[in-house]
Amino acid sequence: MKWLRHTARFLTLLLVGPAIVFTGGTALSSDWRTASRESSGLVPNAATTKEPVLQVYTAHTYGWRGALGVHTWIAAKSSNATSYTVYQVIGWRAQYGGSALVVSKDIPNRYWFGHRPELISDLRGDGVDDVIKRVIDAIDLYPYASTYTMYPGPNSNTFTAWVGRLVPELKLDLPPTAIGKDYLGDSLVAKAPSGTGFQFSVLGLLAGVEEGIEVNVAGLTFGIDPLDFALKLPGIGRVGPRPHVDN
Repeated sequence: MKWLRHTARFLTLLLVGPAIVFTGGTALSSDWRTASRESSGLVPNAATTKEPVLQVYTAHTYGWRGALGVHTWIAAKSSNATSYTVYQVIGWRAQYGGSALVVSKDIPNRYWFGHRPELISDLRGDGVDDVIKRVIDAIDLYPYASTYTMYPGPNSNTFTAWVGRLVPELKLDLPPTAIGKDYLGDSLVAKAPSGTGFQFSVLGLLAGVEEGIEVNVAGLTFGIDPLDFALKLPGIGRVGPRPHVDN
């Protein structure tokens, strides 16, 4: 029966990326209580940097889930500020009746429980103070602060994508492993997280200048970024050149 063979091949394709990541050890880390949370050195020193800084990070999630997905967060400091504020959504807080939205003074570029973060947006200098204010306004409007669902969302990546849609200056090209970035709630159509295109929840389709073309199947993203000559695959993430991050 051909349809069974085709279905089996398709399911194998869906799982091959996560399997490679998991067996390669990327998804594995030590006990979360001892896993590294040290600085990765990707951020300018707040005490000696006068200009405003606005950054977005991504890192593989802790444990087996890191074979499939990443956690994303936002960090900012205004002009002359001597510390960074980190904005992120953490699921376990909502599970205990609190808000999943966490705003804290912190080191913005910490390892995420053993996994080195990657910088995917970096804005500095003139005009960034105004962008930071708009980011804070967008965060205040985030509608899912008391809710967290790993799949299909809302989760930490839903939060970052929400901010990106309202603040297109971030030009967020979230990785295909950012499960939950395509969660639109009751909306059928929305801007792409980069603000440079649109996505359609019913079709699981996204098309944007920054992202290229993506198809979401059961939370797993396949895509192509023709401008950067890159493929996007579940688990593996981006294959090919990475988009330039301005700073």
